[in-house]
Amino acid sequence: MAQSEDAGSVTPVDFIQLQEYMEYSTLRVQDVLKEFHSGDKQGQTKFEEYMDAAGFAHFLKTYLEDEDFPEDLCGRLFKYFQHFEHDEAETPKREDGVFLRDVSCYFSILEDGQPREKLECTFKLYDQDGNGLLDSSEVDRIIAQMMRAAEYLGWDVTELRPVLKDLMGAIDVDGSGSVNLDEWIKGGMNNVPLLVLLGLKMTEKDGQHSWRMKHFNKPTYCNVCQGMLLGLAKQGLCCTYCKYTVHSQCANKTAEQCPPTFVRSKKELGVPAHDWISADCSSRKCKVCHKKIKHFVGSRCVWCQEMRHDDCLKSCVACECGLLKDHILPPWAIYAFSGDDDTSNSLEDTSMFNVTPDGHILQIVPVPDIHPLLVFVNPKSGGKQGERVLRKFQYLLNPRQIYNLRNGGPVPGLNFFRSLHDYRILVCGGDGTVGWILDAIDKAELPVRPPVAILPLGTGNDLARCLRWGGGYDGSDLRDVLKDIAGSVLAPMDRWNVQVIPDDPTEDGDPVPYPIINNYFSIGVDASIAHRFHHMREKHPHKFSSRVKNKLWYFEFATSETISASCKNLKDCLTIECCGVPLDITSLSLEGIAVVNIPSMHGGSNLWGESKKADKSSHHALDKSAEVITDRELLKTRSQDMSDKRLEVLGLEGAMEMGQIYTGLKSAGLRLAQTPQITIKTLKPLPMQIDGEPWMQPLCTIHITHKNQANMLMAPPSKRSGFFHLK
Repeated sequence: MAQSEDAGSVTPVDFIQLQEYMEYSTLRVQDVLKEFHSGDKQGQTKFEEYMDAAGFAHFLKTYLEDEDFPEDLCGRLFKYFQHFEHDEAETPKREDGVFLRDVSCYFSILEDGQPREKLECTFKLYDQDGNGLLDSSEVDRIIAQMMRAAEYLGWDVTELRPVLKDLMGAIDVDGSGSVNLDEWIKGGMNNVPLLVLLGLKMTEKDGQHSWRMKHFNKPTYCNVCQGMLLGLAKQGLCCTYCKYTVHSQCANKTAEQCPPTFVRSKKELGVPAHDWISADCSSRKCKVCHKKIKHFVGSRCVWCQEMRHDDCLKSCVACECGLLKDHILPPWAIYAFSGDDDTSNSLEDTSMFNVTPDGHILQIVPVPDIHPLLVFVNPKSGGKQGERVLRKFQYLLNPRQIYNLRNGGPVPGLNFFRSLHDYRILVCGGDGTVGWILDAIDKAELPVRPPVAILPLGTGNDLARCLRWGGGYDGSDLRDVLKDIAGSVLAPMDRWNVQVIPDDPTEDGDPVPYPIINNYFSIGVDASIAHRFHHMREKHPHKFSSRVKNKLWYFEFATSETISASCKNLKDCLTIECCGVPLDITSLSLEGIAVVNIPSMHGGSNLWGESKKADKSSHHALDKSAEVITDRELLKTRSQDMSDKRLEVLGLEGAMEMGQIYTGLKSAGLRLAQTPQITIKTLKPLPMQIDGEPWMQPLCTIHITHKNQANMLMAPPSKRSGFFHLK
């Protein structure tokens, strides 16, 4: 990035760090500008005025919501913006500042939002006199910031520059040298590379390509001009759904549509037809004549992945959706009718259906002998992994069955699949995301409760570990994940209600994060560590952008908790009853109590540990059917079962013991009880957590009772070695 090095020595690492700050900021540029113009702050009261270094730092810290933003990085970014390419005759260059509108334009392009909104925002930023027109020099300034934003995103801007330069000519139809807002938005919304740069996230109509900029590591050709993608980066625009690839300058000439994701006629329902897209099938064999396909004389079916000569397409048999047949919801199973259709008028509540941006209401017609996969992806999980997984599944399956949880949550997907009685759900995210989906399934009151598999993208991923999905997805081929889902088995899992009744309802305290236990509940030492971790992550989210960083922070807080021992003498701070039977802990030196539903906690710690074989001649064996078990010797023989409607209660001696269990130096915590119901009364404020979500709780009484069972899917026992990280 030569330009970056000349401009204040900003490095790619700086851009990555800046991106981490931006991802966790909740403010938009417009919010900051309102604050800047609400009074005379840092001397900046107009868009056209310069910001000095102090003003730039104030803007950046306000926008990123972090007063501790590194001063050295701030200084390098300030110098970077000082090298803005501008018309010196129009605006004399000054060495002591940067234009507020240039900085604002740059960040507004990069932040989340719809392209139309961004185009309107940039227009208003540079319409200095408010006459509703931009002249060519003002458009050039916007384009310069777009180029800079593209560089930040890792684009090779040599191809993009002429495309954006042609934008002015396309917009200024009458040759007047100026454009109004309507012309600006209309021209921008018809420029594919610009829309990709502005962050277009979804298509408005079925059949439109979903473009993204991609760098290829092998020779790749443009589907329009059939020329090779050139340059070191081999950069081109690639459709996420069908992999149709073009040069940036060819994108606006694309004639071939993306294959449809649903059918518009009832006659097409249930008709398994191929959907062909032009593809570079060089050296591949035709499925019909079995001869090699030469360069760009073949097509590929997006559903079954068959490749054929263009001359062999007429020899069509039914599409069987290839190796992923059991998971794909094919387009001939989805029927669309318009909002003014007679059928739609008879519907009382269209919110139960999937509605496309252009007004088509979609319904699913069941397909026999398949188990379509409803995929929910949390794009923020696992750093950037969630976004990559989202794109990969949109290509492998029908995009209509893939749901980004940031766009409306899980309810739209559950409602769309409501008419099916034999389908599976895949949750791509951490334990919190899984709990979100299970809760949504409860509230949706579905006619059937679909089984749920997990692709672990979070930090701890305890539930995924127990179900053999592993401790973290490592980027391997998702087809192997789908193969494991097809071979998975049903594993019912207990879920538990938590009722927290404060002694004094008027006393201030943190809200209880979640009233349901899927994994575990704890009080004391581990909750104290989690609470510190959570507090720091809320304050500085950019410091917790990966599993490695999270674990290092957790280790630091565990070390400090070992030294401080903030929860010692826990026996004097609470009482425990199991189904009305008091649990005696007065003789124990504990710093924590854990109530576990699954055999994994804190990213792989099995606090219950392995159980001994029961002696058949022992009198303890006769007590196994007891509702509550507190006998220490009998508990040594009791195994965990997440479907037995019992919880395991354990005592923790301190943070050091937890570390020993995690590393294998100690086998388990202290077994205290197995019980279907627990009541805990606290005698002082204590840190608590449910499934990794901590809070500080004033004096209270806690009741834990069985809620229901979720249908989970357990992966086959013969997991591929190294496919997932187990620790």
